[in-house]
Amino acid sequence: MQIAVDAFGSDKAPCPEVEGAVLAIKEDLCDKVLLVGKEEILKEKLDKYFYDKNRIEIVPASEIIRMDESPAQVVKQKKDSSLLRAVQLHRDKIADGVVSAGNTGAVMAASLFTYGRIKNVLRPAIAITFPTKKNPEIILDVGANVDCSVDNLIQFAKLGSLYSRFFFGKKNPKVALLNIGEESAKGNELVKTAYKKLSEFEDINFTGNIEGKDLLKGDVDVIVCDGFVGNVMLKTVEGVGIAIFDIMKEQMKKDWIAKIGALLSYPVYSYIKKKLDHTEYGGALLVGLNGISVISHGRANAKAIKNAIRFAVKIAESGFIEHAQEYYERK
Repeated sequence: MQIAVDAFGSDKAPCPEVEGAVLAIKEDLCDKVLLVGKEEILKEKLDKYFYDKNRIEIVPASEIIRMDESPAQVVKQKKDSSLLRAVQLHRDKIADGVVSAGNTGAVMAASLFTYGRIKNVLRPAIAITFPTKKNPEIILDVGANVDCSVDNLIQFAKLGSLYSRFFFGKKNPKVALLNIGEESAKGNELVKTAYKKLSEFEDINFTGNIEGKDLLKGDVDVIVCDGFVGNVMLKTVEGVGIAIFDIMKEQMKKDWIAKIGALLSYPVYSYIKKKLDHTEYGGALLVGLNGISVISHGRANAKAIKNAIRFAVKIAESGFIEHAQEYYERK
């Protein structure tokens, strides 16, 4: 199994990508990592580590796509970018999947233009693995499609259901629609119509609406929403999590009683932090495409890149893409 990594995607590139690749090889997560980017810089960074040099290969690419650049334009203009070269390695079956912590829109555009959509899929979506009190949930879309139709939401529900079945092994995944209330009459016309159609759809185990306050309970397996709502929800949860831990740290510094309490509660604190840590999951998957593109956070560290590589390998091994292609080609 070989995974291509866009080595110049993250905010602190290429250090997290290089270290993450080395960790992935040392933990035997894949057979080989293809680090794509500026050759001299990558050679210099890799020289700092001890690893099996046969299992990390540098694939030269002279250009970098910045976070503030227009996705559609740079994909067409920067033909030798580290992102586009990585995606092409997967298209050409040299790599089994791609990992990038770069510009989300550019990863989407490069993947869409290079792999194409699965036949009969209207729009690809960004699906995240979301930590909860119970089992992880799949939430989609979280940013690829700001405006969605009812048909889009139904397809997201089916893609999410297939994803849950073949990646997490759920036989009949529970699917819910993110809304402002549990009742079928709640929400705008889009979600009310989607509720009605999902209730009639035999291929989906639709359990109804779910409110934002219940996201972390883990009572369902797949949550569907449009990209605008999903992205706001995701960033709000991330921000709240960071704020809570920052407040806890500040309180612990105030007096010696708080410090003793902090020491006693450290195991619980560590467990909660790990449970909600996005780096444990590595990244989000672009679903609905004829390929595997994993988008990691721009702030990704080496651990996140390593786990994104692990994630890409598991997706490839699960057969999710092939099963999604088979399902939609029958439609």
